[in-house]
Amino acid sequence: MAFHLTQGTFSYLPPLTDDEIKLQIEYSLDHNWPMSVEFTDDPHPRNTYWEMWGMPMFDQKDAAAILYEVNECRKAYPNHYIRLNAYDPSRGRQSLRMSFIVNRPPNDPGFGLIRQEGSDRQLRYTLHSYATDKPKGERFTD
Repeated sequence: MAFHLTQGTFSYLPPLTDDEIKLQIEYSLDHNWPMSVEFTDDPHPRNTYWEMWGMPMFDQKDAAAILYEVNECRKAYPNHYIRLNAYDPSRGRQSLRMSFIVNRPPNDPGFGLIRQEGSDRQLRYTLHSYATDKPKGERFTD
């Protein structure tokens, strides 16, 4: 069974096509949710601060322009995870309303589960991303 990182909205579905991504962008724009594009080569679940592609598109109302930025990020970082975020400003702050992955590296080594035994039979588990065994920029290359 192939590893499939599950983070964000639609994470248990097969990868979205560009047409499906554009529909989600249009849905977000129809609800006045501005969008941003982010990328990373360290997709650990606790790594919530991915690198921003350009600036958040608070004034962009054209779904094709946002999809263009997604595709430009894909060209620049084909071996990275890329996600699209939609923000809901309705409560006076930028709350994340929707976030989903729009690009995955061709191969992902996955995660390891590390078990630590402590006193009094305490068990602790942590996740280790095998991708981080390589230096940044080389994590998803063969």
